[in-house]
Amino acid sequence: MIKKLAISTAAMAAVIGAPALADITVKLGVLNDRSGVYADLSGEGSVVAARMAVEDFKAKDKGITVDIISADHQNKPDIGSNIARQWYDVDGVNAILDVPTSSVALAVADITAEKNGVLIDSGAGSTALTREQCRPTTIHWTYDTAALANGTGAAMTKAGGKKWFFLTADYAFGHSLEENTATVVKANGGEVVGTVNVPFPATDFSSFLLQAQGSGANVIGLANAGGDTVNAIKQAAEFGITQAGQKLAALLFFVTDVHALGPQTAQGLSLTEAFYWDQNDATRAWSKRFMDTHGAQPTMVQAGVYSGTMAYLAAVEAVGSAADGKAVAAKMKEMDFDDPLFGKVKVRGDGRAIHDMYLFEVKTPDQSKGEWDLYNQISSISGEDAFLPMLDECDFTKK
Repeated sequence: MIKKLAISTAAMAAVIGAPALADITVKLGVLNDRSGVYADLSGEGSVVAARMAVEDFKAKDKGITVDIISADHQNKPDIGSNIARQWYDVDGVNAILDVPTSSVALAVADITAEKNGVLIDSGAGSTALTREQCRPTTIHWTYDTAALANGTGAAMTKAGGKKWFFLTADYAFGHSLEENTATVVKANGGEVVGTVNVPFPATDFSSFLLQAQGSGANVIGLANAGGDTVNAIKQAAEFGITQAGQKLAALLFFVTDVHALGPQTAQGLSLTEAFYWDQNDATRAWSKRFMDTHGAQPTMVQAGVYSGTMAYLAAVEAVGSAADGKAVAAKMKEMDFDDPLFGKVKVRGDGRAIHDMYLFEVKTPDQSKGEWDLYNQISSISGEDAFLPMLDECDFTKK
């Protein structure tokens, strides 16, 4: 009887004299909105971006086996929490990616810390992820409401928009965006003349827009995102709000939203993003590959999933395992990252990824030379200026 011998990759490499490869398994879960108001800005496109990151990292060549699964949290914290627990407890997921909708992200961040995984959040905006509810295993990658406020809010106030009225999505993200923007508006000599909380998600903004119209504000701040922002802008146009002299501030607006509206409706809107597909040769080349697979240009959330996944895999390789989430997150805070989409990125002790942000303006129909040629870049904002300072109690490199 012949006994079969199991020879490890490292042992085989030693026998044949070749360099040893790592033998690491990683399971990633992309958790986002796949059917609702945030599906276009995240959804399946974020899964595509994660797969592209694994391919570009050349994980197989480095002895790293990566499996990617995905699920729809339907923008509901209870559903997102149940999926996260199932993934960590039963399915062996090591890290959860994306997670738009701040209320869901905050719940998943707590579970991730409890289960010693890693949350690399690209889709949610609440600053609470690295402040009030900071966790050692949370990495907030792409943007947050403070960065949006320091971009769009500051620019519009400095340009003369001194009186603001907010239409605010009534959950964690909307309130965080309103609060951060109001702070920036006041710091630049403006004032808030009124606010109204709007149920999330919403389809009819007419009564809220009428309140804003009669408020005496010269800027209506839309503290919402995705389909809610698109619907609000469409209905504002029907009411003739901008034609009457009031300006709309789309405080979180994506290239997919502009594409849905078209430049005829969206022209002149200011917005802040961490990424635009047409910024340089590297972003154009990557975005062409994404477009060929997904059929639309990438949003900053989808680009952030790619960038964050690349960084996570680099940390896993450095640690030699994905099993200990705290160790991988800690390694991410030690490393410097530089990728073709986000450029140089440094993760602070609180998990906030620091990188440049950009202020854009939507092109007029005459300026646009194609279906996705939608932005003019107005300025860049350094990461140090865009994001809030770190709280000492959230610096997990000292704990």
